[in-house]
Formats: sequence, structure tokens, C-alpha cells
Amino acid sequence: MGHGTTVKDVSAHTFVKAYAAYLKRTGKLEVPKWVDLVKTGAHKELAPYDPDWFFVRAASVARHVYLRKGTGVGGLKKNYGGAKNRGNRPHHCGTGSGSIARKVFQALEKVKVLEQDEQGGRKITADGQKDLDRIAQQIVDAGGKNIF
Repeated sequence: MGHGTTVKDVSAHTFVKAYAAYLKRTGKLEVPKWVDLVKTGAHKELAPYDPDWFFVRAASVARHVYLRKGTGVGGLKKNYGGAKNRGNRPHHCGTGSGSIARKVFQALEKVKVLEQDEQGGRKITADGQKDLDRIAQQIVDAGGKNIF
């Protein structure tokens, strides 16, 4: 017996690229004016080179919340952190930007992909889950190639 395709059935990289392209194409996601100016964390030296990085981050956050409901800003800061370069001293962990995590959550809530969870954090809405599963099904139908 067959079952519907979910986000878990496709490659994370392929899914995030496809969903980011979908978010950009629809034009519903509200992108802050400052996205071309900011770094994505205190441990970074430069802003992202990709001009569409906000769409990629939103797609990645949507997938993350799909797989793990109840994720909050603190969890995303830890997830998008990295090694802080301290010169010739050992690397330490640097957290990602909380402001970016908050703005991504708010943008995804406006397009009704995410909603606040009663126990804290965010969870995926029924419409959001339908959208994400539809994108995953399109990826499977295309043979795992980039569909956009």
C-alpha cells in the first residue's frame, strides 16, 4: 500500500531549495528591508552573499518546525550558530541571530505556515503542512531533481 509523500521522504537540501524558490515566486513572504545589510550571527564576519538568503532561511525554518514542533527562537539560534573565529585561540560556539529567527517566524506566521504552540515555540499549521508535503511530492515526481 502506498502512502503520501512527506518532507521526511526527500533530501533536505533539495527540499529547502525548492520551497525557497516557491516562497520567492509566490511573493507572499514579507521580507524585511534590512536583509541586505545584516550578518546572520555574531560569529560571522560578513553578510550572506546570496541575495535570496531570507527565503532559504524561511524554507529551512519551516522544514525544521515541520520535523520538530515546539521549536522557538532559542533553538533556532543554536541551530544556526557556528564556530566563532578567535584568531589563534581555540574556536568557541557562536549563536545565530535571534532577530532573524524572530522575523522569519513572524513572516511565516503571516502567510499561515506556522502558528504559536500552546506549550511554547511554534508549530506547523494544517495548510502549511499541506504546502510542504505538496512541494515534497513534486520533488519525488521530478525524480529528486530541482523543480524550480
